Amino acid sequence: MHKIRSKWLIYFLPVFTINIATYAQDNYEIQVYASETVAPATTMVELHSNYTFGGTTSTQDGTVPTHNIIHETIEITHGFTPWFETGFYFFNAIGSEGRTSYVGSHIRPRIAAPEQWHLPVGLSLSFEAGYQKREYCEDDWTLEIRPIIDKTWKKFYVSVNPTFDKSLHGVNENKGFIFSPNVKASYSVTKLIALGLEYYGSVGTLNHFDPYQQQQHQLFAVTDLDFGKDWEFNAGYGWGFTQSTDNAIFKVILGYRFHKKEKKK
Repeated sequence: MHKIRSKWLIYFLPVFTINIATYAQDNYEIQVYASETVAPATTMVELHSNYTFGGTTSTQDGTVPTHNIIHETIEITHGFTPWFETGFYFFNAIGSEGRTSYVGSHIRPRIAAPEQWHLPVGLSLSFEAGYQKREYCEDDWTLEIRPIIDKTWKKFYVSVNPTFDKSLHGVNENKGFIFSPNVKASYSVTKLIALGLEYYGSVGTLNHFDPYQQQQHQLFAVTDLDFGKDWEFNAGYGWGFTQSTDNAIFKVILGYRFHKKEKKK
């Protein structure tokens, strides 16, 4: 969130995605989504790791500082049909001064436009909801709606996630949906390596943008490695551009797809 979320459009190639919400910056899953869902009878396990070099140094709204903290998130996603999957997240924090803890969990069902529709772009819609401990997030129950739109032109890839976040309980529960756009663009230098940029933002509600320094704007330089169709690897370094945005974050995503073995007759 922005963990990060549920949304209808998918981001660029696998990359680090930071879920950023105007009301909170949790950075447990930093990734721009792609529109493709996990194949049926397949389970993908991912480890999202990131370290914040330039976070907050004092308690804010009852949440622990984010400076020099490690976030480790386990994501398990299972494909049920060619157009439907469900993911589960387990958030963890590792840090000094009592900041090491299991933080919370989310569930994320997602649907995608079937290939039979022959659309000119990839389309999917993700819904993410769940709980995080109050000392790690201003809002302990949240909802994310994430549309995902992506497109590949030969070696170029682009993904857009116009995400909307809502606090269901906590400091910001009386606010409306927060607009948190995420965008990724990458270029395949070789069959193994793709280089790109990922943008994560959070600007406030659509009818009332927050003052600029209260918004969140973050840019990551990322690398995606293609080790084969069952593997996912994404790593990058990000910079924040406002006072409300954590700065200097290094992230890594490592994932593998496990396929159900057919029984021998």
